[in-house]
Amino acid sequence: MNFDKFLKLVSKVKNIPLPSESSHFKMVPPFRRALMKKQQEAIKNAKRAGVLALFYPDINKQTKLILILRKTYNGVHSAQVAFPGGKLEKGDKSLEATAVRETFEEVGVPIDAIEIIRKLSQVYIPPSNFYVQPFFGVAKSTPNFIKQDDEVEATIEIDLEHFLDDNILITKEVSTSYGKEVEVPAFKLNEHVVWGATAMILSEIKDLLKLSM
Repeated sequence: MNFDKFLKLVSKVKNIPLPSESSHFKMVPPFRRALMKKQQEAIKNAKRAGVLALFYPDINKQTKLILILRKTYNGVHSAQVAFPGGKLEKGDKSLEATAVRETFEEVGVPIDAIEIIRKLSQVYIPPSNFYVQPFFGVAKSTPNFIKQDDEVEATIEIDLEHFLDDNILITKEVSTSYGKEVEVPAFKLNEHVVWGATAMILSEIKDLLKLSM
């Protein structure tokens, strides 16, 4: 999709009520839905994080979304596809500031090049005890991505038309922190399988964009 056309959609996205759980539930296994209802107490003491769904034009003025592949490490989010973002630090004035700062640190997009359009629905991640605040943002010029080598294995540029295609929805068997293999809904984006919290956030973004069309 041409980026100018996308920006017209974005003006509508600002005013659409967030689909929230109706979008999130599309990308979780049935047992997780029951757990989500019981997690309100855990959320009160969870760590806070901000992430950014950043859309931008490529050199051909086509709309893209940037995701990252995290490094392989000894942790629950090792080698997973994610949004740029991270935990709230003492110097951050807000979770929005966290998301923008981390996007600069992880993929090199200048802070002043990022325009935040709106907050999205928060997502709780039980394995790492993070309550994540996602943001929808745009950069109006083509970024020169510079990945943070100690945390980011690769940057993944997703074409908007590819993201909006319903054929990218799949199921995948994964090992969960609950100690069993389960079938989970997932997106297949640029040959990467995206599930969990990132898929839940992507589902809400996709629904917002389709509602604005």
